[in-house]
Amino acid sequence: MIVTEKLFEIEDQTEKLVQAILASETIESYKINRQAMYGSKDVREKQKAFLEAKDSFERIEAYGNHAPDFRTKQRAVRQAKRALDLSEEVAEFRFSETGVQTILDLVGMAVAKTISADIKVDAGNPFFEKGKHSGCGGNCHAS
Repeated sequence: MIVTEKLFEIEDQTEKLVQAILASETIESYKINRQAMYGSKDVREKQKAFLEAKDSFERIEAYGNHAPDFRTKQRAVRQAKRALDLSEEVAEFRFSETGVQTILDLVGMAVAKTISADIKVDAGNPFFEKGKHSGCGGNCHAS
């Protein structure tokens, strides 16, 4: 790659974009919720219970239904994971994490569309597929 003045301009604009994103309410909310989640004793206890249940299940998982208490341990993992996921701090963090991901997806889509409508952007949200709200793509909707 040849370093030109244009490259420096792009670098400067990128830094401005990063600073604008970092100054957004979405990022501030993410930081607050992340701190609350990692600082919560309740979350740490639920995480520990989940990891213990998961470890216990993984030790017998290879034996499948032949292992004693297979279903019981499998259910314990699911229940511990659900308890962790439903804790308020974790739910708020995941919600704010999705907000941050949405911003990043939108920026990526905007850059890609500026270059070419044919550029595909890997985004976790199906609404960003091919840069438009394409729906299911099938013939299942009345016209």
